[in-house]
Amino acid sequence: MRSAPKPDPSTRRTDRQTQPPGSPRAAGPLAGLDGVPWSEIQDSSGSAAAIPRLLRKVALGDAETAGAALGDLRKRICQYGFVVEQATAATVPFLWELAQRPQVSCRAQIIQLLKNIADARQWETTATAYPKLLNHRENPVAWERAARQAVRARRDGLERLLAEGDSEIARATTELARTLGD
Repeated sequence: MRSAPKPDPSTRRTDRQTQPPGSPRAAGPLAGLDGVPWSEIQDSSGSAAAIPRLLRKVALGDAETAGAALGDLRKRICQYGFVVEQATAATVPFLWELAQRPQVSCRAQIIQLLKNIADARQWETTATAYPKLLNHRENPVAWERAARQAVRARRDGLERLLAEGDSEIARATTELARTLGD
């Protein structure tokens, strides 16, 4: 009985890792991004399906590209710096990840965006005057609370950011820490 031929070691590719079909991607930048049902949730423009593309541009783009993508992302998830959307809470963990990555060029602006999200009380304030807002099928007050909670859930990264030598990041992180009460 003959055995199957073994591949010649010199012809095997060593520059990539193979994974079984259906296994998650290796833990690289923004791992888990594709696991969020973006097309089923809403941002300020409608479907949040563009958010992964914008997050990837922030993660991998040069300073100009990353800054522009972050500006677009801000408009979609925290419009005017205080109006959060349904997709905001799902985006926050990825923003925290990007804020921790030294190669991301707009980290201080990401931290400022996290602060804006943590400060957001637009829908809650409106619901105080118009309590019927809480009865809507799409409950923006719940979105706002979930977004603030998502920012708080990852605040363990504050110390590391504060320890960095970058004064702009330290200032933005100090402001975020004050907002979170840390």
